[in-house]
Amino acid sequence: MPQSVRPPAAVLFDRDGTLIHDVPYNSEPERVEPVAGAREALDRLRAQGIPVGIVTNQSGVARGLIAPEALRAVNDRVDALLGPFDVWEICPHDDGDRCDCRKPAPGLVLRAARRLGVRAEDCVVIGDIGRDVEAARAAGARGILVPTPVTLPEEVAAAPEVAPDLAAALDLMLGGIQLTAEDEEGMTRAGG
Repeated sequence: MPQSVRPPAAVLFDRDGTLIHDVPYNSEPERVEPVAGAREALDRLRAQGIPVGIVTNQSGVARGLIAPEALRAVNDRVDALLGPFDVWEICPHDDGDRCDCRKPAPGLVLRAARRLGVRAEDCVVIGDIGRDVEAARAAGARGILVPTPVTLPEEVAAAPEVAPDLAAALDLMLGGIQLTAEDEEGMTRAGG
């Protein structure tokens, strides 16, 4: 029997490799190029009144490869091409800093949810690498992996949900019946 699927309270996206093409340590706004379908996916969520945000690791700041002003300029370009976003959460640290915000830690997701006034458990995080999905899991949010050529096979295998592109990720999140393992087992026994 069909069930209604409640929309997420917010959808939080990784930036590089998910919404825009990944240019390592990009400090040049003119190099920002949205991935195919990014604007349409964001507009689809906005049309349904679902807040959207970005949660992004930017270790280039800690490494001295990206000046904070350059990061702001790149993010302003992302906003101009794909925005507006309801929240931005950025980790400027490197792995060695042992912060609570660098994905796979849950800090970015938890802060974004708090700023939006929603529970992290009611959010969806969409990203292109295992760290994105792990951060979602650590925060209690739902994670969906949209692999790219840099996504490792073991990250795909470990992801609870995988979609070939952003449109499919939204279809997975917003449509269809969510079946539990018990539901699927019952259907198998019933021959369905």
